[in-house]
Amino acid sequence: MSWLSALHLRTFLTLVLAGLLAAGNPGGAQASSRIKDIVDVEGIRDNMLVGYGLVVGLNGTGDTLRNAPFTQQSLIGMLERLGVNTRGTSLKTANVAAVMVSANLPAFASQGTRIDVTVSALGDATNLQGGVLLVTPLMGADGQVYAVAQGSLATGGFAAKGEGASVTRGVPTNGRIANGAIVERELDFQLSDLRALRLSLRNPDLTTAQRVASAINAFIGTQTATADNPTTVQLTVPPAYRGGVVALLTDIEQLRVQPDLTARVVIDESSGVIVMGQDVRVSMVAIAQGNLTISVSESPQVSQPSPFSTQGDTVVVPRTDIDVDEETGKQLGILDGSISLKELVDGLNALGVSPRDMITILQAIKSSGALQAEIQVM
Repeated sequence: MSWLSALHLRTFLTLVLAGLLAAGNPGGAQASSRIKDIVDVEGIRDNMLVGYGLVVGLNGTGDTLRNAPFTQQSLIGMLERLGVNTRGTSLKTANVAAVMVSANLPAFASQGTRIDVTVSALGDATNLQGGVLLVTPLMGADGQVYAVAQGSLATGGFAAKGEGASVTRGVPTNGRIANGAIVERELDFQLSDLRALRLSLRNPDLTTAQRVASAINAFIGTQTATADNPTTVQLTVPPAYRGGVVALLTDIEQLRVQPDLTARVVIDESSGVIVMGQDVRVSMVAIAQGNLTISVSESPQVSQPSPFSTQGDTVVVPRTDIDVDEETGKQLGILDGSISLKELVDGLNALGVSPRDMITILQAIKSSGALQAEIQVM
């Protein structure tokens, strides 16, 4: 039996064994994730492109050349390249807008393929609807041109106004051109020639990195993967896969591991949103929640002299009513030690705690040392 046949046989048996284990333990299969969903392969990524260009054909909604000198300079330069001399003349067109063009160059995009581009107004243009982007080179971080964009814009918003009213919906100064750029330069990256790969975890964690390395080693049958740090798993291409890095990645990205995450409470104070992980634990703690509310209302009354009286004046007599609510009905609640996330939420809900107050309570529990989790405030 050749080494290739043996490798395919081992792959088949491993997948069959994994399927039997998953069938016998459906809960674990639901909790696990594929390696391809929790890691990125170094070198297989998008690259950001950006360029500066002009959009023409606008219906009087372009840049005001007096307020946007860069638009005027770009327009004069473009016309000169086309053989039209406009220097020394006063340009008053309002149908041109300077824009920034951005795009993502996919990994391994070949020359001649098309990619989408986003166009955003740079000056004081009010609407890009109906405009056409002229030829715009798109450059990478190294200053090299990798694509060229041109085409008609499609905007997701609109603006309309009359003499007495105006309406704007969405962002009419931002548009998109589907397949609006052509790739002119390919990235020099040969995946098949690599002898070592690095897998980067999207959520760094030491335990998860070790589990990924262990799952790969168990599948390959040799010690080929090592966890260097919480983010990186170093993978050496085994001899059986020489020249077949794509086949190796295809096999290992389907393996399933159980990610392990840090107990964390994420709080967005601006919106009052609270997200807590399943491993959040709280030691025994007593919680009392209540506020002192004082309501002050004014009920002024008018005091007048007796009828036909020759003395006295009509005056306003102030009347103030003060109501103090100490919320005496609120009681001290006790949360038992090492409670789970569900029990914590049920306990806080039983106290009638609002999301805003819950944020303050969680921060106070953390300060007391009873919250066994990290708090991250956005």
